[in-house]
Amino acid sequence: MVISTQAVQYPDSDGQPMSDNTRQFRWIVYIKEGLDWLFADNPSVFVAGDLLWYPVEGDNKTRQAPDAMVVFGRPKGDRGSYRQWEEGDVAPQVVFEVLSPGNTVPEMSRKLLFYERFGVEEYYLYDPDRFDLAGFVRRDDRLDPVDAMQGWVSPRLGVRFALADNGDLVLVRPDSLPFESYQAVARRAEAERLQTQMAQQETQMARQEAEQAQQRAQVAEQRAEELTRRLQEMGLEP
Repeated sequence: MVISTQAVQYPDSDGQPMSDNTRQFRWIVYIKEGLDWLFADNPSVFVAGDLLWYPVEGDNKTRQAPDAMVVFGRPKGDRGSYRQWEEGDVAPQVVFEVLSPGNTVPEMSRKLLFYERFGVEEYYLYDPDRFDLAGFVRRDDRLDPVDAMQGWVSPRLGVRFALADNGDLVLVRPDSLPFESYQAVARRAEAERLQTQMAQQETQMARQEAEQAQQRAQVAEQRAEELTRRLQEMGLEP
């Protein structure tokens, strides 16, 4: 009997789109980029979005691609997929899913069981169409639902969860700064740029006015000296 020695392939893509619509994509980016910002200065926290996670070596069928995931204890860097056995056998501790109209109850149930089975500590779901927010936290070997998500603080992230009056998801960092969309960050950066530009212009105008005042003073001094000289030529002492 011939035994195949061909290595198991772990594809970097499952052929599925990252999102089903622009709203879902916007919220995925909001969460993932906010997490990047939160842990930007910590080299031992890996954050990824829509990255295939393979928890079992030799099994390329058992996998999930959370919309966002956070792995404490793993270095930052690019990866084609997250192969747990190559990452010190560290499973993602926190995962997020943003629902779309195409998600089904059986599908989300399978994801919950997958995350429960393979060691996820915190699992959060947001439905931007129904304005629904849910969370699950590991207790012993189970992911149990969080009773009330309004004001809930993630044990791992230190992030506070809430729903705004209009149903939008609000995530607030431990330093009380809210997660922001790219547009909000860009608008603030542009406002700061314009403010800096105006301050530079004001400084330049003040410098020019000072130079002009100095020039006027020099001219006045020269005229006074010329007047004194003429008076002295006429035999008068000023």
